[in-house]
Amino acid sequence: MTIKSFSIEYDAINSRNTFTNGDQISGRIIVETYRETKIQSLTLIAKAKAKVSFLAFDMQGEIEDIVDIVDKVRTDQKYYEVTHVLREQRRDGIHIIGQGRNAFPFTIVVPDGKIPSSFNEPSGKIVHKLKAELKQPMKLKRKTEAHFRFVSKADMDLPGLLEPQYDAINQSIKVFGSGKLSLDVGVEKMGYQQGESAQVIIKIKNNASRSVKPKLVLYEKKTFIAQGQKKVCQREIFREKYEAVGTMSTKTVTETLIIPRELPASILNCSIIKLDYFLKVYLDIKYYPDPTVILPIIILPMASERKQPSPPNIVFGSSAAPNEQAQINTPQQATHQFVDPPPPYESHSMYPPVGYNKS
Repeated sequence: MTIKSFSIEYDAINSRNTFTNGDQISGRIIVETYRETKIQSLTLIAKAKAKVSFLAFDMQGEIEDIVDIVDKVRTDQKYYEVTHVLREQRRDGIHIIGQGRNAFPFTIVVPDGKIPSSFNEPSGKIVHKLKAELKQPMKLKRKTEAHFRFVSKADMDLPGLLEPQYDAINQSIKVFGSGKLSLDVGVEKMGYQQGESAQVIIKIKNNASRSVKPKLVLYEKKTFIAQGQKKVCQREIFREKYEAVGTMSTKTVTETLIIPRELPASILNCSIIKLDYFLKVYLDIKYYPDPTVILPIIILPMASERKQPSPPNIVFGSSAAPNEQAQINTPQQATHQFVDPPPPYESHSMYPPVGYNKS
């Protein structure tokens, strides 16, 4: 055994250590050896892939003898693959690298296009990574990899992104009371950046014999799709309750909602993973269906920082000895292999989320 460690390190380009379309990723592949070593080739690959995997339940059998069949469904979607050859295989098939720490610099460009941001959940993930492959004579190929965080550029061409959003519902009460209710909800636009404030205007007209309690909820909806099956997960992010609106009265509520900075941006450009946000306003009425308005909210990624940072290199794999011999090579031209973008999502659902519990 001649190789002590095999790892990848790359340089951060901003304080958040994120990359976006068109950014250059510069770094080094580190091969640390016990002695002078022969290698055949050294290759770096940058790639992105979305993967979904979850348990699906299938009901089989007669009505009186139903059996749950559990099966794991999987699928994936590739987005790009960029290959960068740092050491080509020679005619004699051999390169010699010295004892100690050998550093092979690289610079690779993240492709442009509609590529989804990094995402990681138990049921699905979107992975952007650098992968290195080292071939040696008469030995198994060595591999190492490093994940990097990719954030898509904001798609400002989405229909209605910067336009006011509005919806309303009118409902009659015929059980345990009488009269009519109306609920109007509006926001100044659909798209907001992380940390931006959103002003919500709620108008309630209560011409019924029952009082109502307005409530506002911001929630996220994650959808995973595989082999014709769907898994949907919802999580409440923000909830606000307001004073009751009495009978035969009207009320206007103005709420300024700050989009949390830590919320990930919406994912709308992946065919198998979708991350949506919705604003739900409803009138809580005891023993009666709640009049409800739901508006889609798109969270846009923050503008990318371009200045060179002071943070240290991001190192993956075992640490390399700092004072040993280094062998440097000149990067060659990268080869780009593009994958066709996935089909667009279906339109947002404007119906209340199934199984949502009011409080």
